[in-house]
Amino acid sequence: MLYQLSYTPAGGGASRGKRAGWQGGRSGEPDRPSATCSDGIPEKSATPRTMHAPVKIIPSELLLMAYRSGIFPMADSRDDEEIYWVEPRERAVIPLDGLRCSRSLAKAVRQDRFRVTCNVDFAGVVEACAAPRPGHPESWISGRIAASYRALHLAGHAHSIECWDGETMVGGLYGAGFDRAFCGESMFSRATDASKVALAWLVARLKVGNFTLLDCQFMTEHLASLGAVSIPRARYVALLAAALGGGVEGATSTGGGAGSAAVAPPDFFALDALLDVTGAGAAGPVGYVISQLLGHTS
Repeated sequence: MLYQLSYTPAGGGASRGKRAGWQGGRSGEPDRPSATCSDGIPEKSATPRTMHAPVKIIPSELLLMAYRSGIFPMADSRDDEEIYWVEPRERAVIPLDGLRCSRSLAKAVRQDRFRVTCNVDFAGVVEACAAPRPGHPESWISGRIAASYRALHLAGHAHSIECWDGETMVGGLYGAGFDRAFCGESMFSRATDASKVALAWLVARLKVGNFTLLDCQFMTEHLASLGAVSIPRARYVALLAAALGGGVEGATSTGGGAGSAAVAPPDFFALDALLDVTGAGAAGPVGYVISQLLGHTS
């Protein structure tokens, strides 16, 4: 094995675990943190770095191996050079046929209130997610983590959804995509329903692309209002295994209906081809197609 992930007992690191995640203000106490990964990256030193010292990123191979093992990285603060790994006892997931859209959200999607893009400004989305916000001046998205996900994006395994009002990005989200799983990392909103619209487009994209698992990591009231459910670690591992193996358990067992085994390979960009074929945008609002995919047509 090229990399080895190590754990320390739960409770190590008093300040760890405050993760503002998919919606600003989310926090959770991780259950199995570890101080660092033994990947040859130096631990935090008492000697200050120079202003132009390169950021030591987490190798993309290590990040993917971690996600496929059901764990993910965090940092204590924006300036923290260390990372540690988390495997929650309870995991939040959104069943792909269980997204809960309020009337206002469904209307915002259907009427194209925002122009929605994919991977147009990945770095900008990460930066916006890491920015201070009211009540949450700090961020678990450190410079090292941000740089690591930019590298993962360049490798084709991290994606962003952006919402625009004119030429201004007013909301979005990003996460890691692999096999038939997508692990949401963070979202931000600077306009009413902007991050929710981004999430709706993500769910539609995952459904069209034959994905089976949308991982939200920690449960919050905000995510619960959108249809997220909390499942125990063992159940999540089973759903993740199905997503890695090509089955449909992740799409059906957390609240969805029955379905047959998926045969088409996962394709994160299948939605783009569908919109091109249907001529969406030329004949009417693109959001109407998204609403149909989500089961909201009126």
